Amino acid sequence: MNFIKTTEQDSNYNHLEKMSISELLININSEDKTVPNAVEKAIPQIEKLVTVIVNKLQQGGRLFYIGAGTSGRLGIVDASECPPTFGVPHDLVIGLMAGGDDAIRKAVEFAEDSKVQAWSDLKEYDVNANDVVIGIAASGTTPYVIGGLETCNNNNIITGGITCNHDSPLSKTAKFPIEVIVGPEFVTGSSRMKAGTAQKLVLNMISTAAMVQLGKVKGNKMVDMQLSNNKLVDRGTKMIMNELDISYQDAKILLEKYGNVRSAIENHKNGN
Repeated sequence: MNFIKTTEQDSNYNHLEKMSISELLININSEDKTVPNAVEKAIPQIEKLVTVIVNKLQQGGRLFYIGAGTSGRLGIVDASECPPTFGVPHDLVIGLMAGGDDAIRKAVEFAEDSKVQAWSDLKEYDVNANDVVIGIAASGTTPYVIGGLETCNNNNIITGGITCNHDSPLSKTAKFPIEVIVGPEFVTGSSRMKAGTAQKLVLNMISTAAMVQLGKVKGNKMVDMQLSNNKLVDRGTKMIMNELDISYQDAKILLEKYGNVRSAIENHKNGN
C-alpha cells in the first residue's frame, strides 16, 4: 500500500553538521512550534475517541496503548503516570510495546515487525469488548500495531490510532483514528522529534480529559493523587489547608489520617 509518509520526507534543512549550536537549537525550536497547531486541527478526532473511552471506563473497562519504539515508550509513560496523578488502579490504563519491558530502555531488533505479537501481549491482560485499545505509530505502518488493532476489531474491541501521516494503514484500521500531520522532521525520518512531541501532547489530552470526566480532578487539583514523596505530601497538605481554611499542621494531620486529599476534605466537611 503506497501513501505519502510526510514524516520521512526530506526537510528544508540540509548540512546540519555545518550549523552552529545556536543555529541547530533555533531551527529545532522553529519546527517544534508548529506541533501544537497540528494537534489543534486533530481535536475533533481526539474528542470522538475520548468520548468513547470515558463511556467504556465508566462501565468498568480499561484503556490500552500499544506501540513500538518511541511511540510505545510514550504510551507506557502516559499509562504509568495515571495512577500517581489521578489515584486510579495500575491496571486501568496499560501501556504495551513491541519487545516487552526490555524494549523500554533498549531497542529490540525486529520486534515491531510481528503482526501477531500485540494480540498475544493484550491477551495476557484478558483484553475484551469492555476495553479500548489505542495503537500509536508515527508512520502509521508498524505491523505490531496494525496487527493488534485488526484482531481487536475482529473481537468487537473499540480501537483508536494516533499517527502523524495522512490516510495511513493505521488510520484505515482504527475505528477512531487521530492524524496529527507535523510534516518532515528536522533530522529526516527521526520521528522521535516533532512526531513524538505530537503524540505526547495527544496522549496528555486523552488521559487528562478522560480522568477529569471520571471525577478524578476537583477544580483544577489532583485530589486523588498518590502521596508517594514529600513534595506531593506538601502539595496535598496545602490543597487541604486552602480548601478548608485551616492551618498547615491541621491539614497535614487530616491528610495523614485519611490518606488522600479528597477523603480528608470530604470527611472534615462531614464532621468526621
